[in-house]
Amino acid sequence: MARPTRSRRGWWLAAGFVLFVGFVVYRSFYVAGFRCDVCITFQGRQACRSVDGPTEHEALQGALTNTCAQLASGVTDSMACERTQPSKRDCRALE
Repeated sequence: MARPTRSRRGWWLAAGFVLFVGFVVYRSFYVAGFRCDVCITFQGRQACRSVDGPTEHEALQGALTNTCAQLASGVTDSMACERTQPSKRDCRALE
């Protein structure tokens, strides 16, 4: 069997690269399965954030983390904020 020429090998590599880039772009536009809206009052300040995620747990954790990033400064405050009961917590499945 004849070996593929450099030109043919180059086309295969280019096609593989295009497929890979297409996959990455497709996954970046993938619609998440859940959206969580979270509001937290911490040290007299309030912030709200919405996060989409593949699971309800991941969306909720992301919303808590993003909300506390607005309210807390430092690791200790961030940990305390994330343990604070949200004043609003609404998670729903996306269609």
